[in-house]
Amino acid sequence: MAGLLDAALSNPWGMLDTMLAGPLHPGGTEATAALLDRAGVGPETRLLDVGCGAGDALSVARDRGADALGIDPKPSTDRAVQGDAMALPIKGGSVDVLLAECVLCLTDLDAALTEANRVLADGGRLALSDVVVDGDRPDVPDAAADALCLTGARSRDRLTGRVEAAGFTVADTADHHDDLLAMQDWVTDRVDYEGLLGMMGERGQRALSAIEAIEAAVEAGDISYVSLVATAQG
Repeated sequence: MAGLLDAALSNPWGMLDTMLAGPLHPGGTEATAALLDRAGVGPETRLLDVGCGAGDALSVARDRGADALGIDPKPSTDRAVQGDAMALPIKGGSVDVLLAECVLCLTDLDAALTEANRVLADGGRLALSDVVVDGDRPDVPDAAADALCLTGARSRDRLTGRVEAAGFTVADTADHHDDLLAMQDWVTDRVDYEGLLGMMGERGQRALSAIEAIEAAVEAGDISYVSLVATAQG
C-alpha cells in the first residue's frame, strides 16, 4: 500500500488520468471544443497539439475535419510524434493553429512561445489554456508545486504579457475558474485524502496540508485557469 501511495504522490496527474474520462484539464472535452471554436479550427486546418497526451484533443479536432498532429515527450497515441515544446520537430510556417492545453507552465515559457511563433504561418493562431496564480503561491512543498503545475504558473496579466512579447496579438481571453472548482470538487468527492494520507504518518500529513492549502487558494480565486487565443504576426 505504501508503494502505491508513494507513486500517487509522485505523479498525481497519472493517478487522476486513471480516474477521469477524457482530457486531464478543467472543463474537459467541452473546454477543448470551445477553444478550438475560438481559434477557428475547421476543415483542413493544420493543427499541432503540443503536449497532446492520449490524443483526446486530436480526436475533437479531427472530428471537425482538421489535419491534426500531436507532439508529446512520451506520446501514447499513434496520432502523435515524440517532441518537446521548446524544440518542435516541425517546419517553420507550416501550422495554422498551435494548441497547448495545460502544458506551457511546465516549460521555459519564452522558449516555447518562440517555437510556437516559428512553426505558425503568418496569421496563425496560438490557442492555449493554463494555470495562473494571482498573488503569492501557496506555501507548499516544491514537489507538490511541480506536480500541480504551480512552479511555472504566472499571473494572468503576466501570461498575456509574455505572449505579446513573443510576437503575438492576443485576440481574446477567458476565465475558467468555475471549471477548475468543478474539477476539484469531482476529485475530492471521490478520493479519501485523509484516509489515504493518514497511513503515511508525518509525510502524509505534510501532503494533506499542501492539498488543503491549494484547495483554499483555488476556492479564493488565487489559483485559477484561463485560456487565450493569439495571432502570430510573423
